[in-house]
Amino acid sequence: MSDSVATSRARMPEGTNTVLDRRTVETDNSNLLPLLRPGLRVLDAGCGTGAITAGIAERVAPGGNVTGIDTGEFLIAQAQQQFAGAPGLQFEVADIHTFATAEKFDLITSARVLQWLPDPLQTLRCMRALLRPGGIVSILDYNHEKISWAPAPPASMRRFYDAFLQWRKDAGFDNGIADRLVHLFREAGFTQISTQSCHEISLAGSPEFNATAGIWTKVAASRGVQLVNDGYVTEAERLAAMEDYGQWVAGTGKSMQLYLLAVSGRNPE
Repeated sequence: MSDSVATSRARMPEGTNTVLDRRTVETDNSNLLPLLRPGLRVLDAGCGTGAITAGIAERVAPGGNVTGIDTGEFLIAQAQQQFAGAPGLQFEVADIHTFATAEKFDLITSARVLQWLPDPLQTLRCMRALLRPGGIVSILDYNHEKISWAPAPPASMRRFYDAFLQWRKDAGFDNGIADRLVHLFREAGFTQISTQSCHEISLAGSPEFNATAGIWTKVAASRGVQLVNDGYVTEAERLAAMEDYGQWVAGTGKSMQLYLLAVSGRNPE
């Protein structure tokens, strides 16, 4: 499919930013914590509403500087409003593939973003070009093909989920990108590549279970409209998936695990 189709499908529907707002660097990007120290210059590519970016800025103070970029204008507007005046922190609407700056970065991070890009190798090469020698890129992303539920979710949600993966695949997105990141890092010329398992496990009875396991209800409510418009599911199928899965989360659902890996690599000196 064309780049315009990929761009359209990757764009986050307005109103779904609540998922981003509740994320923190400690709980949702903890792979970064050992890499952060005062004085670092950091780029957060695909920063969304800036919740994690602001946490990064706190950890590189004093003397650090963090820039968050995203192509979503409404996301950046929210970040700029919410974190206005925060020291060493700025946000701008920009695309990592065309972003330019005079001063190179010590660390570039991107979480749950490459899964929405049709050419992640090109993206990593663009990131490397923005790094100082010895700088680090850290990527956190999913393998959507390795999701696991216990017990199995309702058939209506399984059909929706499979349609969601096909919709993504047809746009050129890699549903299993987490397990291919190491190869992509090597192709992009990074060294000292390391991998960390960061699987997101949701257990019934925990305070966050409804929100975390229920993310697929939110996906069906938001991106599901795109799937209907693109002919991958019917409106009746979308609504059934939301209803049945909501009952699963509230009733028989015991656990859900999202397969998530963090991979980092160093720009050679």
